[in-house]
Amino acid sequence: MPTPQETLLIACGAIAREIVAIIKANGWDHMKVTCLPPKLHNDPEKIPEGIRTRIHNNRARFERIYVLYADCGTGGLLDKVLEEEGVERIYGNHCYEVYAGTVEFTALMKAEPASFFLTDFLVRHFDRLIIEGMGIERHPKLLKMFFGRYNRMVYLAQNSDPDLTAKAVAAAKKLGLKLEIRDTGFGNYEKFLQAKAFEKDGNVLQQRRAEKEYQEPQCIQKQSMNHFEDKKKAIPCRIPF
Repeated sequence: MPTPQETLLIACGAIAREIVAIIKANGWDHMKVTCLPPKLHNDPEKIPEGIRTRIHNNRARFERIYVLYADCGTGGLLDKVLEEEGVERIYGNHCYEVYAGTVEFTALMKAEPASFFLTDFLVRHFDRLIIEGMGIERHPKLLKMFFGRYNRMVYLAQNSDPDLTAKAVAAAKKLGLKLEIRDTGFGNYEKFLQAKAFEKDGNVLQQRRAEKEYQEPQCIQKQSMNHFEDKKKAIPCRIPF
């Protein structure tokens, strides 16, 4: 086995717990994580330059840098920055797609376009981010305004945790939505890191073979956050982190 190179992973704080769990489970001590605040998703145009700053501040300390952000609503601006910096990111448009996999996420949206998605992070902080953060607690009429056109809640579960399952059930009840739970585990985050854990410069064929484990046909999405699209327009529901 080749000697691992010191690697920095730049991630969103909303997936920090999961990325650290993957690293610890695999004993990848050469991988370190630095996170940007989840609240940047409220201003996605700030994500690319925030990541560029982390790259510049850490390039001299690490042999490899990977970005664990999907496009996340940057409209391609993140890819432009990463191309300029020569840094690779994980494949996908948002974390829901990365967790579920592009094929599975596309199937979920095709089956029910009016789907509202949650992850472990969002379930764990549902009341703070949704009920309180979106003002529903103070103004109950906002509930119908924000969620009246959704038909179901899909909980993409990273862990089989009875407490989180109970919270997801309660969350769906609060929003008046039927609940569907999909156990995704760490999805393509884990597959991506497995492909990169011992990657060596110049070994392009090995890299491509490994990446086939997590790359799937691209699914076109217009929003980085929860949304569904009818024949006339997309209905976004941006979560205030």
